[in-house]
Amino acid sequence: MNYKDNWDMESVFPGGSESSAFQNRLVEVSNSIREFSEKLGEWNSDESSNDFTPLKSLLEQYEKISNALGEMGSFSNGLASANITDQKALKNTNAVANLRKDFSSEIIILNKKISALTEDQFNTLLEDDFFNAMRFPLKEIRKNEADLLSTEEETIINSLSLDGLHGWGNMYNQLVASIQIPVTEDGETKYYSAGQFENKMGSEENPEKREELLKIWEEEWNKKADLFATTLNHLSGFRLNNYELHDYKDYMKVPLDYNRMEENTLDTMWDTIAKNKSPLKKYFERKAQLLGVDQLGWLDVHASVDVGDYKNKKYTYDEAAEFIIDNFKSFSPKMAEMSRRAFEEQWIEAEDRPGKRPGGYCSNLPESKQSRIFMTFAGSTGNVSTLAHELGHAFHSYVMRDLPLLNQRYAMNVAETASTFAELVVSNATIENAASEAEKINLIDEKISRSVAFMMNIHARYIFERNLYDERQKGTLDSNRLKELMKDAQEEAYEDALKSYHPMFWATKLHFHITGVPFYNFPYTFGYFFSLGIYNRFLEDENVTEDDYIALLRDTASMTTEDLAEKHLNVDLRKPDFWQEALNSVHKDIEEFLNLTESYV
Repeated sequence: MNYKDNWDMESVFPGGSESSAFQNRLVEVSNSIREFSEKLGEWNSDESSNDFTPLKSLLEQYEKISNALGEMGSFSNGLASANITDQKALKNTNAVANLRKDFSSEIIILNKKISALTEDQFNTLLEDDFFNAMRFPLKEIRKNEADLLSTEEETIINSLSLDGLHGWGNMYNQLVASIQIPVTEDGETKYYSAGQFENKMGSEENPEKREELLKIWEEEWNKKADLFATTLNHLSGFRLNNYELHDYKDYMKVPLDYNRMEENTLDTMWDTIAKNKSPLKKYFERKAQLLGVDQLGWLDVHASVDVGDYKNKKYTYDEAAEFIIDNFKSFSPKMAEMSRRAFEEQWIEAEDRPGKRPGGYCSNLPESKQSRIFMTFAGSTGNVSTLAHELGHAFHSYVMRDLPLLNQRYAMNVAETASTFAELVVSNATIENAASEAEKINLIDEKISRSVAFMMNIHARYIFERNLYDERQKGTLDSNRLKELMKDAQEEAYEDALKSYHPMFWATKLHFHITGVPFYNFPYTFGYFFSLGIYNRFLEDENVTEDDYIALLRDTASMTTEDLAEKHLNVDLRKPDFWQEALNSVHKDIEEFLNLTESYV
């Protein structure tokens, strides 16, 4: 096959950021929101009424408007990601954000009215098949109502968030887009975008040069450290002020509620991980020997080891596509078929070129019943993993596409389950099919380094963000203090096992500046080990099928995280047993790595 590495946005709205169809849709949706508001104002269900026809009509219209906003948002944000100089795309993204703000204000009123129904009315409502299909999210709306302020106050906060919260997130993105890192190669100076330089650091094979690149990376971001500190202070400050208005005693309430997850589950996960880091330090020691360094540095952790005649494998885009499809097929033909569609129908923007924002993501097109995946593919095995990861997200949305919209609103922690599960399918298959011992060592090393990311890197992010919010409640933090907090968090999470750290990571990592979800860190670790536990069950029980996996995914927005695990896995996430079982898999990988590399040191 000859797959194109640019995505197709013309089939969504023809004409790119100048699309007249997109502009027409903005007007249509604006009118629809106004009509929705009028209908909502007319619906006042008194205690004696059991006629829920108006509510059914409102929920049907809510779904249509939400899907349209999702379609437009994915389109405009995608164009802005693919070309950071496209000011029209940014303007379109802001136009969608304004409509979202207006619609969110109406949703506040809708949720208030749903919550105002008496228990008898609500129970009668659930007897209707239309509403019963949304039983869990409707109950959740009524439960969350207890935490809300008045309609007027919630509407004001929502309006202020456009410029107060999301505006600072946009500022961060513009600052990142302005970064151009000069690198002199063969006597010529070349300028790299943040995304390109990140790939360059990841592909550098020489440990000394990696340290040099990290130093350059730190210095370039440090030039704008005060500006990045401003964005982070205002993002966290807005949230804390919002929480104070709602009388939330703990800033973790919102991220935990969003993830439908109990604090006990989160604490148990991190406590169990903390008790299982010793084997990782043995892995670090062996990897340092293989790399020819005394101690691993920040970039060395994820660097490829060079043993035997094996060199870092490079994939063409076509090779990566077929590799992923073939390996998905061995576990889930349905996931493989959707992935083939994604490549053939150009759902993926993967070209390695200047002008793209760093990172990768998967965005849903709810009207088209498709997804769009953004990344920069440079041919590394890490890029292949990222591609598989994002296709996992796409598959999650794909298997839920026929459910009511409220039942598709899964939280981030379970969202990361499907993506990391897809990575596991690909990485384990590559290890099993390794052509040589040297290749197997490299693939196991790569798999372990991902476990390190979830057990240590993301743990450092979590520790940093907890400390940030603790101190931010007392006042703003300057860039020097933020660097101190980050370095301290990294030293704690890595248990002082590295010779160099990344104090500017709080600025270089987009996740700290994402406005939609607070604490955009622990859900990744949860998703990784939750999916690892699921994967182990599929390996151990031949009666478990892909349909069982799909059934779990389809339930991810219809119950709490703990109930999901109990129903589909028969485990209690509040206890360490499940987490320890998943972590034992990491120990086995490390043992195999140590045994295989014994003769190379």
